[in-house]
Amino acid sequence: MRRITIGSLIAAAALLVPLGFGQASAATPATATYAVDQDWGTGFQGKVTVKAGDTALSTWTVEFDVPATTTISSAWDADMVKSGNHYTFTKKSWAGPLAAGTSVSFGFIGAPGGPSAVQNCKLNGAPCTGGPVNPSPSPSASPTTSPTASPSPTPTVTPPPGGKKVIGYFTNWGVYGRQFYVKNLHTSGSAAKLTHILYAFGNVQNGQCTISDSYADYDMAYTAANSVDGVADTWDQPLRGNFNQLRKLKAMYPGLKVIFSIGGWTYSGGFTQAAANPTAFANSCYNMVEDPRWADVFDGIDIDWEYPNACGLSCDASGFSSFKNVMQALRAKFGPNALVTAAITADGTNGGKIDAADYGGAAQYVDFYMPMTYDYFGAFAAQGPTAPHSPLTSYTGIPTAGFYGDLAIQKLKSKGIPGSKLLLGIGFYGRGWTGVTQSAPGGSATGAAPGTYEAGIEDYKVLKTRCPATGTVGGTAYAHCGNQWWSYDTPATIAGKMTYAKNQGLAGAFFWETSGDTANGELISAMSNGLK
Repeated sequence: MRRITIGSLIAAAALLVPLGFGQASAATPATATYAVDQDWGTGFQGKVTVKAGDTALSTWTVEFDVPATTTISSAWDADMVKSGNHYTFTKKSWAGPLAAGTSVSFGFIGAPGGPSAVQNCKLNGAPCTGGPVNPSPSPSASPTTSPTASPSPTPTVTPPPGGKKVIGYFTNWGVYGRQFYVKNLHTSGSAAKLTHILYAFGNVQNGQCTISDSYADYDMAYTAANSVDGVADTWDQPLRGNFNQLRKLKAMYPGLKVIFSIGGWTYSGGFTQAAANPTAFANSCYNMVEDPRWADVFDGIDIDWEYPNACGLSCDASGFSSFKNVMQALRAKFGPNALVTAAITADGTNGGKIDAADYGGAAQYVDFYMPMTYDYFGAFAAQGPTAPHSPLTSYTGIPTAGFYGDLAIQKLKSKGIPGSKLLLGIGFYGRGWTGVTQSAPGGSATGAAPGTYEAGIEDYKVLKTRCPATGTVGGTAYAHCGNQWWSYDTPATIAGKMTYAKNQGLAGAFFWETSGDTANGELISAMSNGLK
């Protein structure tokens, strides 16, 4: 990570201004500093930190120039105005004043690579390296302009851009080998950018919703170091585990919704029996989600059935109407105010999995659908051909015609499902092969590339440095390094997919899953930023 004061290219004489001001007034000026958080060659993520001096900043504006070859496409946590290669960033209207001595940051996405410095930087009209803290400072502080107490440490959720949803899966098993805790959503800054969390997974057994891992869900005792709020669990408290951590997170981010997701690839086999008696299934799910011990944690239920009237890990033959019947029963039981959602197939081919179930008829009962527009290709075809696992659009040489995200979206719309009930899916991981000599897609392979937890799969946070992207195809990225070939989404390709989601009038985007992102949440930032 490169960190550099924004005004580092300002002439040396100008750099002496803050020193002279300090000798005269003994005041600490406000400053702004620039950093390149991430740089992937074809694009970068930048950040500016504004820090108040001895006096509170009621408002702030940062402006600077970038090289003529650099373009900033979008920003978050600040309003951006562009004029040629000059950019102006202004405090969001919903953000409060910046107390004396405290700081706030905003970020942006640009291209191609990130400049190590920007030029002619000004903070409220003064050099970013230091100067008057307000555009028209009073000669002496009054009670209304005196430094104020530091704000409450409780963060607030950034209002979702235009109501767009940013939704991510949190897995209950991630607390084990991955050691990814609810706390990480807070420390990474991601919780403030999420609108919903999907908690995965509940099981389906004997036609009923059941807890899949009681220890991780509500019994595991958290140390102060791993707890969201830094407070350790006690042996006698009524609720521990992930559920209690989610409760604490929601207290910190009051606008955040949490949905209990049922099924998934491993647990979908139980849906066949559930579909035989939808009312009994819905009653069992309600009793589990609304258990008095954690009823305040969850805002609804998500059904991740892979796949109704089709095959996943196992095959279901419950009929075309089974999915609609299950969703209707869930809506009737949970009522109009709870969230009822579903992650669904993204196979938009003629006669494919979307055609196998009545997703159109069930849409009236769900708040939104999440078609899983990823995992189209991978080393489950061990010899290749290599192909991106989450193409948004088709491309010459795609191994299976119709296996791409846009076709799934259009197929679902053709069944009468409005874009406002659809989200685009993003994978926070890559799929890869080994024994590959061809850089472009379509090469042969000898098997699955090694992965940290599973062959052929690796987290983005690992791949971004271990096997950086070397090209794009179908709206996503791929990488050839040594004899390995991987495909995955980057901040740059996510930005393109979010533009697509907006252009299609979609409700937003979702992703699998939180532990694949970097420690500073760069992929979630790219999603949130791209939907603004």
